[in-house]
Amino acid sequence: MPERKTLARAQADKRAGKSASTQAGEFVKEEMDHVRAGKHGVRSAKQAVAIGLSKARRAGVDLKPPKKGKTSEATRKKAEKDSAAGHGKAKHSASTETKAKRSRTTTSVLARESRRGASHAAVSKQAKSAAAKRPAASRSAAAKKAAQTKGAAGRSAAAKKAARTRAMRSHSHAHH
Repeated sequence: MPERKTLARAQADKRAGKSASTQAGEFVKEEMDHVRAGKHGVRSAKQAVAIGLSKARRAGVDLKPPKKGKTSEATRKKAEKDSAAGHGKAKHSASTETKAKRSRTTTSVLARESRRGASHAAVSKQAKSAAAKRPAASRSAAAKKAAQTKGAAGRSAAAKKAARTRAMRSHSHAHH
C-alpha cells in the first residue's frame, strides 16, 4: 500500500493539472526511497520503476498501458489489470489470505535483491537508456517543455550555470 503522503502528492499533482506520468512519478519516487532505505532491493532500476508504476495504476492514476509490441503481452495485461483494480473494477479478487501471503513472498524475494538498483548511477543509466530509445523529436520536445516550465529566473540561472560549466571545461582543456 502506498504511503499516505505519496497519495496526497499524486492527488495534488492531479489537482494542479499535471500529467498522469507526473502523478505516477510520485509512486516511483516512493519506491526508490524504499529501496534506498533498505526496505527491499530490486534487480534493476527498471524493476523499481515498474513497481512504482504498478502502484500508481492501482491507486487510480490514469496511466495508459504500454502500447502493443512495446513490452511483453504479460506486462501489458498486468498494467491493464492494475488500472482496472485502481478504478474499482477488479474482475475476481483474491482472498485476503492469498493476498497477504503473496505480498509477503514478494517482499521476501525482493529483500534478497541488492540496493544497487536504486543507486544514483543505476537510475541515471536507466533514464539515459530509456531516453535513448525515444525519437529525437520527443527528446527535444521534453527539453523545450522543461525550459518553459522553469520560468525566467530559473532559465537565467540555468544559462549562467551552463556558461560557468563551459568556462570550466575550456580552462581544464588548456592545461593539457
